Formats: sequence, structure tokens, C-alpha cells
Amino acid sequence: MRREKLETGVKESEQDGLFAAAMAQYGGAMARLARGYEADPDLRRDLEQELQVALWRSFVRFDGRCAISTWVWRVAHNRATSYVLTRKRQKTWCNIEDVELSDDAPSPSDRAENEEAMALILSIIDRLDPPDRQILLLYLEGVAGAEIAEVTGVTSDVAATKIHRFKTMLARRFAATGDVR
Repeated sequence: MRREKLETGVKESEQDGLFAAAMAQYGGAMARLARGYEADPDLRRDLEQELQVALWRSFVRFDGRCAISTWVWRVAHNRATSYVLTRKRQKTWCNIEDVELSDDAPSPSDRAENEEAMALILSIIDRLDPPDRQILLLYLEGVAGAEIAEVTGVTSDVAATKIHRFKTMLARRFAATGDVR
């Protein structure tokens, strides 16, 4: 027996269409998000699949009270955060305010490609606790501050402060080696 319409969601027949449209628009970003949460390539592929399944399942509850982009980001980040917390990875996480780059870390002037610079940024993000990680990964995807706040459940001021601190920390790191443009 199929339900034609859930009380607070979309028709089941619309679920596949919403999912396909969301994956077409946000599939690449979700893959990058998985990279931000999982460094191991095999585990990352598993996480990408988990994100896709969670998104597909979530559309039966989608009621249109927020933008589809907000819905996609919220589902993906919540699932990724749950993934990380249940795996209890053996990393020490910290708040953005507590991140210190060691002197033995490669300087940006040693990096010839943007890919290497992004690897440094992702290694910093990888050390952050999930709430800070969410904010910065969304920022790197170009999501607006107000939407970041809505997805993560913090105020716009908190999101802006975290982003500002991150940018300042990176600027100091790059300025120390004279690689600021």
C-alpha cells in the first residue's frame, strides 16, 4: 500500500525527482563535503553514499518551508557530523580559536599548485570540531552567511566570526612567508 502524500512532506512520486535535481545541482559539492569529513578514500566513498541515501530519504519530509539548497546542506552536514561522531575517529578536534599551525608545516611558498594550498586548508579543517567544520566547509562552497547560519543553527554573527577568524588565521600564515597576493 503506497501513501500518496505524507502529512508534512512531498508526494512519494516527487521524491525521486527532487533527489535527482538536488544531486545534479549539489552532487559535486556533496562529494567535496565528504572529503572535508573523511580523509580515507574508501571511507569517503562510503560517506558519499550515506549522504546520498540520507538526502533521498529526507525528501519525504521536505515541506518547502526552506530553500532546497538549505535542505540539502542541512541533511548532508547533519549526516556527515553523525558519521564522524559515531566513528569516533582518533583525532584531536579543537575550536577554530585554538588552532595553531606548527612551524614544521610546509609554508605556502613551498606550494606550487592551488591543490596543495587547498590540502593545507583541508588539513586545518580536518582538525576542527564538527560545528566549526560545517561552517567553514559551507563557506568554501560559497554558501551565503545567512544560509550557513540557518543550516548550522548558529546566529549569523557567530558564523561570520568563525569565518573571519579562519580567514585571518590563513592570512597570517600566508603573510608570514610573503605569499599573500
